[in-house]
Amino acid sequence: MPIYSASASRKQLQGPDFTAPCAIGRSGVIEAEKKTEGDGMSPIGRWSVRRAYWRADRIDKPETGLVIDPIRPDDGWCDAPQDPAYNQPVRLPYPASYETMTREDGLYDLVVVLGHNDDPPKAGLGSAIFLHCASPAFKPTEGCVAIERSRLIELVSRLTPRDWIEIAP
Repeated sequence: MPIYSASASRKQLQGPDFTAPCAIGRSGVIEAEKKTEGDGMSPIGRWSVRRAYWRADRIDKPETGLVIDPIRPDDGWCDAPQDPAYNQPVRLPYPASYETMTREDGLYDLVVVLGHNDDPPKAGLGSAIFLHCASPAFKPTEGCVAIERSRLIELVSRLTPRDWIEIAP
């Protein structure tokens, strides 16, 4: 069960034979039980690697040991704390607040879903904590971990459902 650790202080994601610069939440890191929806903080802890999604219109399907599905134009992720689908994928249009998975900026060309606040989701403790593609300038995320797209493709080829992403101070 390999662990890939994203260090907020070093701004690096490191694991077995893998190191890459990373971006984390715009507001830094916070203890997971204190995280709130929309706070821009990355939750400290070890998060299981759940599955992946990719933009088939932008990149080839990555080889991976994860369940991986293409992102469809009507894919969203519910971020409305009081909604029954909170922190889960939804089909658009959706009546509650959501994040669109088909982002134009390329950040979600490849997405690894992390097991933060999902078993079961608790209202308001944060949604859509992903490992995804970084912006060219490595701008901070809304709470996720982000690495350069080619490095993420490389990492996804190594990942299995037994792996973990750790977010550390």
